[in-house]
Amino acid sequence: MNPEPIQPLTGARLWLAAVGLALANFVVILDTTITNVSVPHIAGGLAISPSQGTWTITSYAVAEAITVPLTGWLAARFGTYRTLLVSLVGFALFSVLCGLARTIELMVVLRVFQGLCGGPLMPLTQTLMLRIFPQEKMGTANALWGVTTISAPILGPIIGGYISDNWSWPWIFYINLPVVLLCIAIVVTLVGRYETATERARIDTVGLILLVLFVGSFQLVLDLGREHDWFASTMITGLAITSFIAFGIFVIWELTDPHPVVDLRVLRYRSLWVGLIAMALGYGGMFAMIVLIPLWLQSVIGYTASEAGHAMAFVGVFAILMAPIAGKAFDRFDPRILITSGMLWLVLITFMRVQWNTDGTFWDYAMPQLLQGIGMPFFFLGLMMFSLSAVPMNEVASAAGLLSFMRTAAGAAGTALSTSMWDSSTREARADMAGTLNGADGAMAQMQASGMSPDQARTMIERLVDAQAATIGANRMFMVSAVVLFVAAWLVWLAPRPKMRPGQAAMGH
Repeated sequence: MNPEPIQPLTGARLWLAAVGLALANFVVILDTTITNVSVPHIAGGLAISPSQGTWTITSYAVAEAITVPLTGWLAARFGTYRTLLVSLVGFALFSVLCGLARTIELMVVLRVFQGLCGGPLMPLTQTLMLRIFPQEKMGTANALWGVTTISAPILGPIIGGYISDNWSWPWIFYINLPVVLLCIAIVVTLVGRYETATERARIDTVGLILLVLFVGSFQLVLDLGREHDWFASTMITGLAITSFIAFGIFVIWELTDPHPVVDLRVLRYRSLWVGLIAMALGYGGMFAMIVLIPLWLQSVIGYTASEAGHAMAFVGVFAILMAPIAGKAFDRFDPRILITSGMLWLVLITFMRVQWNTDGTFWDYAMPQLLQGIGMPFFFLGLMMFSLSAVPMNEVASAAGLLSFMRTAAGAAGTALSTSMWDSSTREARADMAGTLNGADGAMAQMQASGMSPDQARTMIERLVDAQAATIGANRMFMVSAVVLFVAAWLVWLAPRPKMRPGQAAMGH
């Protein structure tokens, strides 16, 4: 489209354009966590259970995971700038519609479309960010990108909690509108000249259908399994078989198609497939706790959404401070040692949560979040660098897209599995406690002596039992997450030490 290279922006125009692109990336990533602390409010507003409320998280994440591999084809077929603009408009539109939804079925459909529009924004804004900056300022562009990527999931619970407590839950979606409109104005004014050439690129339609079929079916199994008694249900069994068969055909098709929607050939590099498995287990285990902790704090401890958000946000303090230290450490030491050490630190912090009870203070719940941030850069940043370390530059984009897909899909799976297992474990704990409850009659007598009616006393005891059962269920889930993280910590040793500096490979994305 442009025979001569377009010159980078300079001065105020450069920074205004950079802010616009960074904000677009920020708001998309923000939407992955802003709903976490708002799930009880959404569930109450839609008259559903909190576990059903988590569908608003998983549906968005799965839709994003599906569209990330398609971004390259969309940019080649329609142009980077046009695709970005359409995605921004769609994201704004479906954000507003999500706020207007009053049934969980409609909400899930709209969140899917919001995720489909949001998925391409992350790689597209990064591509254009690197095009508008001059070569000598690429480090600044990457640093700005890193700040928005790290800060968005941290600020999500705080913003979501404040909005849910002080306004109403639909505003967690409406708040996207002014931000996206500002992004659109900046992009149209300053970035349109950086449109890329288009070509009639063939799309792997069969591969795309198989991708949607196996990911969508698998997520439905996770989301609906508990309510339908898992494989005792013909529907759940059918969905599981469909997902399994679709996955098998998808793998065969993508390995043989000349223009695959997901290039699985890059899995011939051992560090990549090892890193993918470690990322799936590690991120799934981490995200399970990210979703479960605010749910437990609000439904059991009685925290407001804001208080739960503040407790969760402490994870960002050391995560941001340790990121540059981790980056330098990976240039000097064997990344496998650092990744394993970082993940074992996360395991240790998870064991702190296993000891949680209903009598804890705010700092009892917030301290593990604060300390967890120390290990996170060694896990996330290190695993990304390690996974891409052996991949040639011309295949880094495909490999990085595969990592992004695995990360978002694992987060959605972790969310669905953790809430379902928490609910089941809570019911088991409650049944065990009800059968071995000691001193219930004496407690009821004391409550009635203080002025309560028999029904009020009985309700109070039931609430205490429910709270303790939910806490036992949460502690069991934390233990499961600790085991998953421990297994993931050692997987990197299945691949050799990278021969090149991992940071060089990572910079290719």
